[in-house]
Amino acid sequence: MAEHEPTPEQLAAIAAENEDSEAVNYKPPAQKSLQEIQELDKDDESLRKYKEALLGSAAVAIDPKAPNVQVTRLTLVCDTAPAPLTLDLQGDLESFKKQSFILKEGVEYRIKISFKVNKEIVSGLKYVQQTFRKGVKLDKSDYMVGSYGPRPNEYEFLTPLEEAPKGLLARGTYNIKSKFTDDDKHDHLSWEWNLNIKKDWKD
Repeated sequence: MAEHEPTPEQLAAIAAENEDSEAVNYKPPAQKSLQEIQELDKDDESLRKYKEALLGSAAVAIDPKAPNVQVTRLTLVCDTAPAPLTLDLQGDLESFKKQSFILKEGVEYRIKISFKVNKEIVSGLKYVQQTFRKGVKLDKSDYMVGSYGPRPNEYEFLTPLEEAPKGLLARGTYNIKSKFTDDDKHDHLSWEWNLNIKKDWKD
């Protein structure tokens, strides 16, 4: 149905509508190691208990070669999807460029990022997502994930509810560039994946 493909002008108009000019005026605090934080005010019993509740009482045993932040999975959370839509981000990231998630037009969904913090507290984690169609950038979204301390279990972050585009011009393949970063601009993981908007799940 090539006649229903959007023109470059239509794609440019969509991109202009999605331009976000708001700048976040935020200055991150100075970085401190986990040990430094635990040593601070150690004679203050109430503060010690508070830090223990936040950070845990025992050190996390971890492979010294492991990165501080490990992004493990991306999941498209959609109540009406016939099967789970999950990317294992610990495997071959290049393979995602050759396959697509199928998403029914107009459905509501969220993106869930699963990640681990292994060694030190990380501040200002951020999930950044850019959406392209036919090489034109349509949208950029920055989601503030927050600050997290090390622990054995994974953390999960859910984006706000979004609605998939719908209509003849909206159907087709979207290329998405994702990045998990932080206040210090560490690139913990970058990957590309594709979303194919269809009239139905099994169209």
